[in-house]
Amino acid sequence: MTTATFTLKLAKSPKSLGGCGTQSIHVKLARDLGAHCQRAREAGAEIVQEPADQFYGERTYRARDPEGHLWTFSQTVRVMSIAEMESAGGVKIKSGL
Repeated sequence: MTTATFTLKLAKSPKSLGGCGTQSIHVKLARDLGAHCQRAREAGAEIVQEPADQFYGERTYRARDPEGHLWTFSQTVRVMSIAEMESAGGVKIKSGL
């Protein structure tokens, strides 16, 4: 749950704190990431990272809502093994899986 600042003063939005965020929200979508991004933009979100394919098989974009909350949205475009991710990204991935 995200919130705007409200009268009980139990929570404050990042916007009310000068843009300082304390968390971000990650939402996994089943399909239509590009259309989702466009709807978010039309609804007033600031797209801070345009949709892009990632080396680990996800397509992601990031948006800041009007209250300043940072959201990351992703969609799986390719299921990959850890070895495939390491090769594609030129990185070593440590996993507890």
